[in-house]
Amino acid sequence: MAIQVAFAARLGFGLMRDPSAHPVLPWLCRDCLDDGNSTNQPQCPSCGSWKLIRHPELRELALAHVDCDAFYAAIEKRDNPELANKPVIVGGGKRGVVATACYISRIHGVRSAMPMYQALKLCPDAVVVRPRMEVYQAVGHEVRALMLSLTPMVEPLSIDEAFLDLSGTEALHQRFPAASMAYLANVIKKEVGITVSIGLSGNKSLAKMASDMDKPKGFHIIGMAEAADLLAPLPVNVIYGTGKAMSQKFNHAGITTCGDLVKAPLELVATIAGSNAIRIKQLAAGIDHRPVVPDRPAKSISSETTFDKDLADLDALTAILESLSDKVARRLKANHLAGRRVVLKLKSHQHQLLTRSQTLPDPTQLARKIFETGMKMLKDETAPHLFWRLIGIGVEQLVSSDQADPVNLAEPDLARIIALEDTVDRLRQRHGQAAIISGRQFSRHSQNKTGDDDSTDNNENH
Repeated sequence: MAIQVAFAARLGFGLMRDPSAHPVLPWLCRDCLDDGNSTNQPQCPSCGSWKLIRHPELRELALAHVDCDAFYAAIEKRDNPELANKPVIVGGGKRGVVATACYISRIHGVRSAMPMYQALKLCPDAVVVRPRMEVYQAVGHEVRALMLSLTPMVEPLSIDEAFLDLSGTEALHQRFPAASMAYLANVIKKEVGITVSIGLSGNKSLAKMASDMDKPKGFHIIGMAEAADLLAPLPVNVIYGTGKAMSQKFNHAGITTCGDLVKAPLELVATIAGSNAIRIKQLAAGIDHRPVVPDRPAKSISSETTFDKDLADLDALTAILESLSDKVARRLKANHLAGRRVVLKLKSHQHQLLTRSQTLPDPTQLARKIFETGMKMLKDETAPHLFWRLIGIGVEQLVSSDQADPVNLAEPDLARIIALEDTVDRLRQRHGQAAIISGRQFSRHSQNKTGDDDSTDNNENH
């Protein structure tokens, strides 16, 4: 806790040495995603929210760490509202250990990996819940899919946390990376029913450190310009990869802070950290060159949306499907991919999931082909008495874009369609996605908005 307080005191407004100076800083509202620049903006002018982020590098940083808050316990509280305001411990009985403790339990001193008997002594009123790993895994996949909706550059660390590199995604999402991460946190809360803490910086170690310093429901930024000064007074155990034993050895050698570690002779650090000495010294200075490495190539790219109200109208569903097909095509092109199989996903108002797929003669990355194939499957499943709460479209069997949409005699208009879509893509990239929309999408635009989810699935086909 002392580390967190010390670190937090230097973050957020840590660069504002002289409060009277009131430097102009970019800001972002975590609720409505409005943004701007101001000298002192305590409240969002658009929605009135106090959840503003202000930082000099707000619009520049693109590497994030996402960590679900008290993951197992949060899912148990989501699924059983009676537990909402109670201390909850997920674990294995009196002779087991704590898997996760909710934040109410943590106030009493309960921690992960603590023996259950000790946890119950500290918090005798806690509700102990047996782990449901299959449920947690399923929720973890939901969260991962939402992460992948922002970027294919997702490096999972565990079931409930991952690094994301959003470099180059601003044109695709029409948001700078910090705004995309705030959007992600809101979507996870709405769609999955749990909260996350986000750290944003210019490298992995600082991003992870930032997410740890503002929990739960946090969003913290560590700028690259401030990193060395912020780290210098902090204890060496904040450095990623320094465990308890190594930290104690550093302390015994007179190296107690990150600043001490940066100044210490490499030979001395090597006697403690071995071959990791150079990396440890760099991390203490805020330097981390490790890239975000996805765990495996994407198997599918998809986009889906959950409606505010259940829909049965085919015209409305058609307009939404066309818009989703456009998003899938944009992601395929951005990642230089094409897909051979088109997959339609529907979820009924009774939460029954239905998927249909069709394999194409050739891989495609064209929005028109994806939409027309999806429409054929949609028409077979819709009827006036059938109401849907979710629709999605995606492509599987991904290959390089070099194999996409070969011109052939069976499709004499294909070259014209490709040229037209390329023109539309360039205009949208220059003027925004709303610059050109179809008539059916324009008609739908005036109706209620829905929340959508673009996803790139690295693990399993839907």
